Amino acid sequence: MSDLAHPATAQARRLPLPEFIAMLAFLFATIAFSIDAMLPALPDIAADLTPDNVNRAQLILTTFVAGMGLGTLFAGPISDALGRKRTITIGFGIYIAATVAALYANSLEFLLIARFVQGLGAAAPRIVGLALVRDLYEGREMARISSFVMMIFIMIPAVAPTLGAGIIAISDWHGVFLAFIAFAVVGALWLNIRQAETLPPAARRPLRIGTLYAAAREVLSDRQVMLTTLILTLGFGQMFGLLSSAQQLFGETYGKGENFHLWFAAMALLSGSGTILNATFVMRFGMRRIAKWAYIMQTVVSGVALVLILSGVLPDALQFPLFFFWAVSVFFMAGVTFGNLNALALQRMGHIAGMAASIVAAISTLAAVMIAAPVGLLYDGTAIPAITATLICSALAWFLMRRLTD
Repeated sequence: MSDLAHPATAQARRLPLPEFIAMLAFLFATIAFSIDAMLPALPDIAADLTPDNVNRAQLILTTFVAGMGLGTLFAGPISDALGRKRTITIGFGIYIAATVAALYANSLEFLLIARFVQGLGAAAPRIVGLALVRDLYEGREMARISSFVMMIFIMIPAVAPTLGAGIIAISDWHGVFLAFIAFAVVGALWLNIRQAETLPPAARRPLRIGTLYAAAREVLSDRQVMLTTLILTLGFGQMFGLLSSAQQLFGETYGKGENFHLWFAAMALLSGSGTILNATFVMRFGMRRIAKWAYIMQTVVSGVALVLILSGVLPDALQFPLFFFWAVSVFFMAGVTFGNLNALALQRMGHIAGMAASIVAAISTLAAVMIAAPVGLLYDGTAIPAITATLICSALAWFLMRRLTD
């Protein structure tokens, strides 16, 4: 039996809860910052590296997500064998090396390769951070802590585009990558200086094919885990679909390009109420019920928005307010559902938390890219492709939620 099975030992490995939450939020924020801080840079990168087809610049976002999705296949099992802290530190090292390469990119193709490798490295803090939480907490308590983490984490999308725009104003788009390096260094130092290892050697699982196969088979054969993974895929797909088109929608469709970063910040801050509500009520109502009603809400909001846009009955003055309200609802849905769904997926997988977190995240992220990339490339000057994709994804997620147990 692992020494983590003994409450006294587990307690000794815990930071004070506020610092633990803040540290995890910072680790996860590396991912959000790596995506959202790039949004104001896309027009400049497109002008420099792909002037003949500016839509291709969106691939800078989805390529990073694809690399992260692939990296999640390895980060969890490696952390089960080497420990959580060492794996996250290795991931940060890969992330920093790829970021340095991106600084010297002179073609879109080279930049995309660097972004893909950057995503591989970012997979470690994202996935192993979840396993670290599962080492110490479970069930609704894990969901509650995940919600608090998301509450802080949501502030990064709120300020990332503004920070990115400020960095670009005093340098150029290359300066954003220097900020990525600073973020990664701070995260790695915080983790290594303050957080004790949560997976002792006695509880580790060696990187042997037979051991990995047995763990993967256990995860993949669990109906609850696979249903949750599919629901997460639909949630990530609709959110990444909106992110990939966000700069064009705000700038080209609704003429808010100059203040895009401010509108994006307002959207993220307003949607952060979802994480607050979830942290407040998840212990009372349960993870499954709250996530189900979030997808019902998103289905209704997206359906109404699509009907109003397609019917042409909405006055021009209300077009942007409707879009903005809908965009806030997408991020609100993410804040309410993602922490709950991850907790549901890992609930019975504490003994192989790294492998379970890897498989869930790898499948959901890579499959979400297959949803988001076409949505971004289908941008036609309107919000119709993004809203339609969200409506379909949320309706399917709602249907699947009925088959989950809490």
